[in-house]
Amino acid sequence: MRIRLKTYLGAALLLAASSVAFTAAAAPKGWEQVKTERADAKAVVRETDIEIKAASGLIIVNANHPVQIKIFTILGRLVNSETLPAGRSQLQLPAHGVYIVKVGDLTCKVAV
Repeated sequence: MRIRLKTYLGAALLLAASSVAFTAAAAPKGWEQVKTERADAKAVVRETDIEIKAASGLIIVNANHPVQIKIFTILGRLVNSETLPAGRSQLQLPAHGVYIVKVGDLTCKVAV
């Protein structure tokens, strides 16, 4: 009985450790500057100085000046909040779905 219990506990600890490692590895990175345009990106909103696009698992923002951006899940949970520099930036999202993107006074719904 003791040997089975030790084996079970050892397996449970190993599973928990691998789960933590997988979660850390699967965590999305933050915003990153990009130079090239993605061919699969579709425009969601285009204003005079801000453009928001969606691609497979990504939100892409192109702005002429630094902008404050907030991204929420459709249920209202804050996913990301940062100030982006001028230029093209993209964010890899943790899951496919519908997100609410707020850039300055502009708010839109984005499906990725």
